[in-house]
Amino acid sequence: MTRSYGLFICCFLFSLGCRAFAPQAIDTARIYDSPLLLDSEPQIQRGEPRKVIDAVGWVWGIPNKILLWDRRVENHKISLGTEAAIANYLYANQLSTVRVRLNQYRPGEDWSRLVRNKSVGAGWRYTFGAVSVLGETVLPGRIFGGDHFNPFTNTVHIYSDIPAIAIHEGAHAKDFARRRWKGTYAAVYALPIVPLYHESIASRDVMAYLKAHGSRAERAAAQRILVPAYATYVGNAGGYGFPHYVFPIYYGSVLAGHALGRYQAHEIMQLPENDVVDNEGFDNDIQEVGFSQTP
Repeated sequence: MTRSYGLFICCFLFSLGCRAFAPQAIDTARIYDSPLLLDSEPQIQRGEPRKVIDAVGWVWGIPNKILLWDRRVENHKISLGTEAAIANYLYANQLSTVRVRLNQYRPGEDWSRLVRNKSVGAGWRYTFGAVSVLGETVLPGRIFGGDHFNPFTNTVHIYSDIPAIAIHEGAHAKDFARRRWKGTYAAVYALPIVPLYHESIASRDVMAYLKAHGSRAERAAAQRILVPAYATYVGNAGGYGFPHYVFPIYYGSVLAGHALGRYQAHEIMQLPENDVVDNEGFDNDIQEVGFSQTP
C-alpha cells in the first residue's frame, strides 16, 4: 500500500465520521432494563475530593488533555454544571436505572450491579462483564481516568469536567437501553472499526438533545470536544488497515478533527437566533434525582 492510498482511506473514513454529528435522537420506544438496578442509593454519586489521588490522576491525564486540547479532560474535579448536564439528560430520557459516578471509586457496588443487571445475559456478564469490572477495580479511573459507560453494570463513569462528554456517555446508556441483546452489542465494540458505529449514534443523540435543550454556545462547545474525540476512533480504525502508518493516521485524524470541530462550532455560532434553541443552558438547575458524596 502506498502512503497516498493510506491517506485516501483515512480521509474516506473521516468523511464518514463527519456524518456522526448530524443531530438524530436515539429511538427509545422500547426499553429493556433491569428493575433490580433500582435501589435506595442516589442515582448520581460524587467521590469526595482527595488532593493527592486527584493530583496524580490529573497528571496521568495530561496526554489526553493535550490530545483533546482541553485542560478539563480528566481533571477529576466535576463542577455542578457538568453534574446538572448529565442529571437533566437522564431525567429527560427517563433513564432511571443508570448509575452515574462522578470521580468516584465504588468497586463493591459495581460488582453488585453486575450481578443484578439481568438485562444482560449471564454468559456475557460473567465473562466480558467480569473482566470490565475487574479492570475498573484494579485500574481505578479515579487515578487512570477514562470517561466511559459500562453496559454490564449500567453505570456511567465521569472524570472530566466537560458537560458534552458527560451527556455523550449518557447517550451510550440510552443506546444500550433499547438493545435487547446488550451483551452482544457490547462485545462487538471490541472489534476493529465497529466503535465508529456506536460512537456515531451517541454523538448524534448528543447534538439532537442540545439542539432541543441546550444553548447555541453549548452546541458549539460540544462540537469542539466531541469531533476530535470521535477522530481518535477514526484514527484507530485507519491504523488497523495500515499498521505501518499508525501514528501519522491517528494524529492526522485528531488534528483534522480539531479543525472540523472548530469550523462547525463557528458555523453554529453564526446561525440566526431563530435557528437555535438559545435558552439559558444547563447552569446548575439539577432535576429531582438523588445525589450523594462518597470516596
